[in-house]
Amino acid sequence: MRNRLYFDSLDKNIQAQAFTAIEKEQKTIGYYGLPEQDIAPIVDYCKSIPETVETIAVIGIGGSSLGAKAIYEFIKPVKSLKRKLYFFESTDPINITTILSKLDIQKTHFLVISKSGNTVETFSIYKYIYSLQSNASAYTFITDPDSPLEKYAHEINASVLHLPDNVGGRFSVLSTVGLVPLALCGIDIQDLLNGAKTIKESFFNDGYLKDTLLKKAVYYAKNHAQYNINCLFAYSETLTYFCEWYVQLWGESLGKFQRHSAFNVGLTPIGLIGPKDQHSFLQLIMEGTRDKSVTFIKIEDFHDNITIPDITLPHLESLDILNNLPFSKLINMQCDSVIEALDKQGDIPVDTIIIPTVTECNIGALIFYYELLTSLVGELIDVNTYDQPGVEAGKIILKKKLEV
Repeated sequence: MRNRLYFDSLDKNIQAQAFTAIEKEQKTIGYYGLPEQDIAPIVDYCKSIPETVETIAVIGIGGSSLGAKAIYEFIKPVKSLKRKLYFFESTDPINITTILSKLDIQKTHFLVISKSGNTVETFSIYKYIYSLQSNASAYTFITDPDSPLEKYAHEINASVLHLPDNVGGRFSVLSTVGLVPLALCGIDIQDLLNGAKTIKESFFNDGYLKDTLLKKAVYYAKNHAQYNINCLFAYSETLTYFCEWYVQLWGESLGKFQRHSAFNVGLTPIGLIGPKDQHSFLQLIMEGTRDKSVTFIKIEDFHDNITIPDITLPHLESLDILNNLPFSKLINMQCDSVIEALDKQGDIPVDTIIIPTVTECNIGALIFYYELLTSLVGELIDVNTYDQPGVEAGKIILKKKLEV
């Protein structure tokens, strides 16, 4: 993975302070250690799931589903997987019914994921599915030790897996939360972790990404009052759900009261997919208020060589310039053209992340890159990156309404 910065930050003192804070944070925040974890227990668990199981279904919301979904949808188009993976992550009744219609419930294993063990959305869906399939062997519960969910699982003699210590939901994709469903579908989770480890080692051992990430984080922090919207513009449909994961990670981590003031701060995340969103949101970026930075993500090699046929269409001869052009080259030319157009504006911060190809290693690297960047920006804008009191406030009100 390569990151080309089109803007710079020269404040070395702030960069050094941010790096020191993140080094210290490793001792208490659990996600930093996930790239080096021993996956043997997960591999052994996956072997216990019968071969007759054709489908894996995750019942969870937010951090319990978005990361695994991002990786699955990135890898699925280019790899023959052993099982299909579905996600029940909404209380929308049409969505629940639609997903159920796509799977054979007797050949499905359900992963019920809730860190707290009492997530309203998760258990409303679980109760409905349990009314259709009450065999405890069809379920595995992933939760914190000693949670109400673990006690329930033991009560019905169902399998239980634990989340690692001090790993918040939106940072949990490289833990059991994401690795278990992905491994059950045949995704190489060791390669996924190897990609994350590459980014971690580059950052903490003075590799090229240390300078890149620190410059980028300091720039965002110093300019967050003006450029308070960060657009992630990914030029591949396979990254659609990665953009959704990024929106949760960035928004829930950085939209806070500052720790040492009463100010509300944050950077608003927007996920875009090119070239589709060139024909809509790009207009706002190009000529709208100068409050947006843009990160482009390109895939260098799609490993798909389909080309535009050498066909001349009556009255459309001008479009013969497209003939024999590979689609993979066209989409990257479109991306490069937009970058060049924005760069000419002179007042829109732009950078580009280049992914060599679609592999587990590369998506693992991209995920850990964004987790590190989030932690750095959170430190620099003086917020608690790892809590979510705004989310909890809505949950408290909902439970009060349900009790009436």
